[in-house]
Amino acid sequence: MNNRAFLKFAALSSNEGFARLAAAAFAMDKNSEMSFLDDIKTAVSEAVTNCIVHGYEGKDGEIEMELRSTDEALYITITDYGVGIEDVALARTPLYSSKPSENRAGIGFTVMEMFMDELEIKSVKGKYTRVIMSKNYR
Repeated sequence: MNNRAFLKFAALSSNEGFARLAAAAFAMDKNSEMSFLDDIKTAVSEAVTNCIVHGYEGKDGEIEMELRSTDEALYITITDYGVGIEDVALARTPLYSSKPSENRAGIGFTVMEMFMDELEIKSVKGKYTRVIMSKNYR
């Protein structure tokens, strides 16, 4: 049976934990293994943190998170309507950071790729960034 949830929350660091727990709770009925849930929480943390730090650059904004479940996989889409990414391929390069002066590690997308089965990034400079991730329940 397919399931779906949609959340919208302020782009605040304090909501990163909320997003992590919401995603894990949503996925629990299909796979309650701690390693599976930890992978989900880690990937969501990275995506939400990217929205706050890079998408809105500390300014007010909202983050949308859509959770979708099929019999086979969990799909998570996280969107911000901030500054967008000029060069997605460059942003996906391990250790690249658009904010090197802030001591950012530049591994957010790499971490998401490591913990999820699929990762797609769509962005339009000045409009939005959307991260689409999936993880098989196997």
